[in-house]
Amino acid sequence: MNPRLPHPPGSAGAAPRAVRNLGVYVVLVAMAAIYLGPILMLVNTSLKTKQEFSLNPTSPATGLHVENYASAWRKASFPLYLRNSLLYAVAATAVYTVTAVFVAFPISRRYVRGHRVLFTLFVVALFLPNALIPQFQLMLHLHLYNSQLGYILLNLVDPIGVIILVNYISSLPRQLDEAAAMDGSSYVRFVLQVVFPLMKPALASVILLHSIGIWNDYVTPLIYLPNKQLMPITRGLMVFYGQYGNDWTALASAVIMLMLPMVALFLGLQRWIIAGVLQGSVRG
Repeated sequence: MNPRLPHPPGSAGAAPRAVRNLGVYVVLVAMAAIYLGPILMLVNTSLKTKQEFSLNPTSPATGLHVENYASAWRKASFPLYLRNSLLYAVAATAVYTVTAVFVAFPISRRYVRGHRVLFTLFVVALFLPNALIPQFQLMLHLHLYNSQLGYILLNLVDPIGVIILVNYISSLPRQLDEAAAMDGSSYVRFVLQVVFPLMKPALASVILLHSIGIWNDYVTPLIYLPNKQLMPITRGLMVFYGQYGNDWTALASAVIMLMLPMVALFLGLQRWIIAGVLQGSVRG
């Protein structure tokens, strides 16, 4: 019995494949429209005047009213709040990333007793609600309430980052640990000079997730930073809500400016994130 030969290009067998490819493209275009649609509407709203938006909120903008961005920048006190947000995001993410690696490495390598229990506790912490009342009382007793240092310390706890790092470190060869021990390398030096460079994909994911969480946080600053001079950029969005009306065009402009730093961060880290995804797919 002769085996079936593959259909040559242009034959009838290529038709089902073309149909499948077309279906995949349709699904991808539909998903892109779902994700990009709200952003395009936001950009369209930011380029309208107040009167134009009131008459027809969904119609295309008739002009490029970029003065909305200048008005939003001034009205929302962007220079002050942006500086605060950058301080919180950069400081908290940097400290958290370094400490998370030093926590995840011994758990992943099983260098500590009860490593399974510790990892399980981090997984369980994902599903626990925020202990707001004990946390608030602790901040008061430590005299960290309404301070930038206290708010940064609040953002040093995130179990998902440790979980990501533990799983990634487990894929690194143990021969590196043995070689470092034979060379007399210290633990801190080994982690900083050997482990960190090998974890760029995982570190990029952790940095991106943690930074976005701090940057977009709106409720926590309202609780722990009553001083308006210390609040992050999300506080500036409140000025566009009024008792008798909302300035939707300026608010849309402010939201677009608010998301630009995180978009730039993602574009800067995307090559490591994509490399991590491809590496994981090959291993799977």
